[in-house]
Amino acid sequence: MTNNPTSPIEAINDAIRSHNPFINAGIVKEQDIWKKKSPDVPSLNSHASDAVFRAIELVQTSQSSQDKVTSIAITAQQGVGKTHLLSRIRHHLEKEGGALFVYAGGNNYTDLNLVKYQFQQTLADSLSKTGSQWVMQWQEVAAAIANEGRSENAPTPAELVKKFDQAYAQSLAKNKNLMNALQKQVLKNKANADPYILRAILWTLSETQVPFAIKWLSGQELAEFNADELGLPNPTKTNQDREAEALKNIQQILNLVSHHNPVVICFDEIDVKNNSTDDGLPTESVIANLVKILHDTLENSELSQGVVILTVMLPETWRDKVNSMPGGTPDRISKYTQRKPIELKYISGDSIVELVTVWLQEYYSSKKLVPPHPLYPFEENTLREYGKVSKPSVREALRWCADNFKIYEEPLPSDPFDRFELALKKESEADIGDYIEDNSLIAEALYFGFDTLKGQTLEGVLIQEIASDIQHKSQNKPRSQDKIFINFKIIGSENAKPVKIGVSVIQYSQFALTAALKRLIDYETFELTHGCLLRSQSKIEQMKKNSEAYKLLNELISEKGGKHIDLVEEKIFPLIAILAVYKKRLYYQLSEEYIFDFINKKKITSDNPLLREILSKPSGSMPNFDEEEDIQLIDNFLNSSNISETDDSDELNELFS
Repeated sequence: MTNNPTSPIEAINDAIRSHNPFINAGIVKEQDIWKKKSPDVPSLNSHASDAVFRAIELVQTSQSSQDKVTSIAITAQQGVGKTHLLSRIRHHLEKEGGALFVYAGGNNYTDLNLVKYQFQQTLADSLSKTGSQWVMQWQEVAAAIANEGRSENAPTPAELVKKFDQAYAQSLAKNKNLMNALQKQVLKNKANADPYILRAILWTLSETQVPFAIKWLSGQELAEFNADELGLPNPTKTNQDREAEALKNIQQILNLVSHHNPVVICFDEIDVKNNSTDDGLPTESVIANLVKILHDTLENSELSQGVVILTVMLPETWRDKVNSMPGGTPDRISKYTQRKPIELKYISGDSIVELVTVWLQEYYSSKKLVPPHPLYPFEENTLREYGKVSKPSVREALRWCADNFKIYEEPLPSDPFDRFELALKKESEADIGDYIEDNSLIAEALYFGFDTLKGQTLEGVLIQEIASDIQHKSQNKPRSQDKIFINFKIIGSENAKPVKIGVSVIQYSQFALTAALKRLIDYETFELTHGCLLRSQSKIEQMKKNSEAYKLLNELISEKGGKHIDLVEEKIFPLIAILAVYKKRLYYQLSEEYIFDFINKKKITSDNPLLREILSKPSGSMPNFDEEEDIQLIDNFLNSSNISETDDSDELNELFS
C-alpha cells in the first residue's frame, strides 16, 4: 500500500463518512469463527495460541497413551479477546492443517438436560465445516479411513469426493455395492468401531448423501427412504433416548476421527447465563463435567493423533466455581498447564497501534484506497496514549476506534428540519455491511419502529406498549434465553380485545430457529395471542418437510394463527436508517421529541410495509416449498436400483484408481 500513490483525500474522507469498519468489530459471534478470517494481531495473546499449538504437537507425537488427551483452561474478562483467539486458532488450522476443529459456544446449549446430545449435534456440525484440504472436515476423515493402507498414490479427499458418486453408481449397475465393500474392508482393521458410525462417516464422501449422513451422525432421525438408501438404522427415539446414547456416539466418533487427525475441541463462554438443569446446575458446572467425562473416557491409544480440549471462561468462573469442583475436575480441565489457566492480556500502547494498522489495512484495501499514512484518520501518538493510560480490552479498543473514526465535518445546517433530512440521507447511503443477516440490528430497528407508533392504530391494532423483557409465566420474571428467541412483544388491542404479538427475528442456525418456534407457539407461557417469525424466504425454503422446525412452523401458522414474514431488504433498511439517525441524534443535534415528530409527520413508520405486515391479520398459509420434484427423482432412483453384494474388488479398484 505504501508503494502506491496516495488516493485523493476527498475519496478517502467520503469512505470514512459512509462506512465505519470498527462498528461492532469487537463482537465476535459463533458464525465468525467459521467465516473469512478477521483482522488479527498475531502478537496479541500469542502466549495462549502458541500454548495450544504446542499442546497439539504433544498429543500427536507423544509415545505415551497418557498424553493423548490433554486440556487447557483459558480465562479473560469480557471483551479481552477470547473468541478472537479461538478464531485465530481455527483459521491457522484451516490454512496450515495440523488438526480438526470443533467449536461449542455457550449458546449452543438450549437445554442442559440434553447436553451430551446437543454436543453430539455440535460435533457433527463443526466437522461439516471446511477443513485444510478444501473439503469438509468429515470428508478429510472419511478419505483418511478409506485410504488406510494405501500410502502410495492415494487419492486426495477432494479427488475421492469428486469420483465417489460415479463409482458408487457404476457398482450398482453391476449389481454390486461399493459402500458395502468399503465398509467391510475398513472394518477388518477397526474391529472395535461401531459399523454404522463408520458407514455414516464413509457416506460423507458422497456429494448427494453427505447431508443425510451428517444428520444421522448428529443423532437425528432420517426419512425412512434416506435411511434405507444409506443402510443405517433409523429407530424413532425421544430426546431422552438420544441423550442416553449420545456419550457412546461421541466417544466412537472422536476415537475414529482422532486416529487419523488431532482434534481441537473448544468450549467457549461456558459461563453464559442461559440455562440450568432440572437439578439446578448452571451451564459452567454442566460443561465442566462434560469436559471431565470426555477426558476420562476417550480412548488413549498410542496410535491416536490425540485430542486437545480448550475451555474458555471468566476468571471468576474458574476461581469461584470450576477450581473448587470435586472429583479432580480442575485437573482435567487444565491438564496441560497443570491446573493453571492461561490468562489473556489487555491491549498495550504497542498492540493497539498494530491492531488499528491491521484493521485499516484491510479496510482501505477493500475500498481500493491508499491513505496518507496507515493509521489515517488516527494519529499514532493518540493511539499509544490511549492504550497506555486506559489499558483497554480488545472490544473496548475497537469501540473507541468506532467512536473516533471520523474526520472534520462542515457545520450542520441551522434548521432542525434540514439537519434531519441531511442525517437521513447520510444514514441511508451508509455502508453497514450484511445487515440482513444481523438478527439483533433488525430486531432493534423493528422495535424502534413500533416504539414511534405507540398510541396509534395500524392495521386495526391500537399499539399500547412494546415490551422487550419477555416474561416467563411460571417464573414471573424475564429469562435471558427467552429474550434471545423472542425479541419483543407488541401489546395492544383490536376491537376491544387484547393483542399480544411475539416477534422473533431468526436469520441464523437451525438450532436457534427450532428454539424460537418452540417459544412462539407457547402462547400460554409467554402470554401471546399471536407469534410472528421473521426469516428470509430463501432460508425457510431450506427446511425439510419432515424436520422439527417445519412441524413447529406449520403449528404456528396453521393451528396457532401465527405467521411467517419474509425479510426483504427494501422494507427493513428504512427502519435501520432512522434508527441510526436516532442513535446519532446528539451528533446531528436533534432531540428525541423532534425525531419522533418528524417520523410521524412523514409517516416513515406508519407507512412501512414490514411493520404493517407484522400487525396484519394472518393468512393461515404456509410458505412455499419446492421439494416434491426432488423427492420424486430420489424415489425413481431408488425404485430403479437393484443392489446386491457379490465380489468387492472391482468396485474398490474403480474408486481408488
